[in-house]
Amino acid sequence: MVLQRLDDRKPDELRSVSFELDYTRYSEASVLTKCGNTQVICNVTIQPGVPKFLQDSGQGWLTAEYRMLPGATQQRQPRELMKLSGRTQEIQRLIGRSLRAAVDLKVLGEKTVIIDADVIQADAGTRTASITGGFVALANAFDKLVEKGELEKSPISHQIAAVSVGLLEGEPYLDLDYEEDVAADIDFNIVMNDKLGIIELQGTAEAESFTRQQLNKIMDYAEIGIKQLLEAQRQALNSHQ
Repeated sequence: MVLQRLDDRKPDELRSVSFELDYTRYSEASVLTKCGNTQVICNVTIQPGVPKFLQDSGQGWLTAEYRMLPGATQQRQPRELMKLSGRTQEIQRLIGRSLRAAVDLKVLGEKTVIIDADVIQADAGTRTASITGGFVALANAFDKLVEKGELEKSPISHQIAAVSVGLLEGEPYLDLDYEEDVAADIDFNIVMNDKLGIIELQGTAEAESFTRQQLNKIMDYAEIGIKQLLEAQRQALNSHQ
């Protein structure tokens, strides 16, 4: 049985998504990403040099930091200062891994790219919004460096996007909001490239196990959402040129 979603979306329908480029002034590039009521600011900083393990390798590095602002949720969350929670560390590593899959680090040269993803409003899907919006900011930053003559060509090798799919009462639902997320028996986060190649697949059975057939449905829904997100990214970047 198909459940009635609070916003009347179909099971395979994304929330509204938008990207506002150059949202802040001082970063190499910045994007305000909105996925339904979830809002994330993604800033890109590019610095000379690389970590010690990459020195004299001729290739660059990309890393990410993720934070949830105190007022992003209904109940204020304390700032994470000296010690990061396990959740925060997991998410920022996911963002970094995902966006490194978008970049030819040899083309980048010995530079370090830092993606800062700051959640200003959370209604589930903050990590997937950070990845999807982070790619837009990243591509825009590289385009600017090419225009300035600091890079011969953009190091982007693949377009990357991410989306969530959950199982509620045994059926898949795309792009969960908070109410759906807390009720889901299974919650997956899927990262794919523009060839629909899988970059990362995170999924855990919160209550009961799930079947291979259900997993196939989850991946079918993920592909539907990823295709739409990739197109939204392209439109945002093309309209900004």
